[in-house]
Amino acid sequence: MTDELIYDWNVRSPAEIPPGRVTLLDETLRDGLQNPSVRDPSIDEKIQILHLMDDLGIEAVNIGLPSAGPRAFADTEALAREIINSRMKIHPNLGGRTHRQDIQDMIDICERVGRPMEVAMFLGSSPIRRLVEDWSVEHLERTTEEAVKFAVSAGLPVMYVTEDTTRTDPSTVVALYLTAIRSGARAIVLADTVGHATPGGAFDLVNFVIEEVVKPSGQRIRVDWHGHNDRGLAVANSLAALAAGADQVHAVALALGERVGNTSMEMMLVNLRLLGLVDRDLSKLKEYSETVARATNTVIPANYPVVGRDAFRTQTGVHASAIAKAQKRHDVKMADRIYSGVPAHLFGLEQVIEIGPMSGRSNVIYWLEKRGIATSDEVVDQILSRAKQSASILSEEQILALVPASARR
Repeated sequence: MTDELIYDWNVRSPAEIPPGRVTLLDETLRDGLQNPSVRDPSIDEKIQILHLMDDLGIEAVNIGLPSAGPRAFADTEALAREIINSRMKIHPNLGGRTHRQDIQDMIDICERVGRPMEVAMFLGSSPIRRLVEDWSVEHLERTTEEAVKFAVSAGLPVMYVTEDTTRTDPSTVVALYLTAIRSGARAIVLADTVGHATPGGAFDLVNFVIEEVVKPSGQRIRVDWHGHNDRGLAVANSLAALAAGADQVHAVALALGERVGNTSMEMMLVNLRLLGLVDRDLSKLKEYSETVARATNTVIPANYPVVGRDAFRTQTGVHASAIAKAQKRHDVKMADRIYSGVPAHLFGLEQVIEIGPMSGRSNVIYWLEKRGIATSDEVVDQILSRAKQSASILSEEQILALVPASARR
């Protein structure tokens, strides 16, 4: 019934994401921890986060850069063992440069835990990076071939990543990816390393790579999109990449990561759910976000979509009145949609009505009835009068101080 009351212009988008399996790779425990303001969580905290990823049905996770140091190596190994011992469904992968020692460290992790894992190896590719490093395209091709063949010879599946793909010339894009594929890579990652892309650019790049690299290769190649949020377009770019045919998107809890961060995992899950591209229990999404926030010493902005404190919270009289009327119909979906584009119940949450200077009588009546407190015109007027004099919403203590004890059941 509720769906029939909402005309959805979104379904007329010219670039719809094609039906089929869309997967997510969680980079929270790798790229997310590269944010200069975060705290590197303890291994127990990382394991807790890992379990929440699995609970949310996230398909893959980068468990770290083992070559970053002794602690990084130990944590990566511990996370791999946890996935194996707990029989998690999530698929782990390891990260590193195209340096031989980085690859050897990833091989060592796989041998120690007794399980081959996909290795993600990255290499700078854009003209600006080549100039600074004094690299030729031929040098990058040789490096790519040697690195990929080394990992493949050890029996490991390879995910080959060109850094700064969104600012790399077409001929270099084709040359490096085809070299990686010929050398044995079966997954390639298009990286918007500095957040340069727009949705149109993301769509065109993915389409170009599929047409000029993947199809001509004759191989079954997974195409991944890895985005950053420097222009605030990371989620839009990721959806555009999927619309162009990308198979998997990389994302991070709370959009953490280098500089201003990566694609938000929360927003990818929310949008994929609302687009009907995933159908899973997302009731632990807020717990996942809050756990990462505590572990990394990060504050979730109050206005962060879905998991922020204010996501489903209002003090506005008109809004509260409409929500309250919908709830009196005993229709959770209607109450969720009347003043929200995101249904709270899909994520284990609910609408919250507060009392403040922008409130009306309906706010007060709803608030009191929600708590089983008997209402009267005198009590409602007294609370509303106090709210109108306040600079912010009233706390529960402030409201209850205005309610006679006899009114509380």
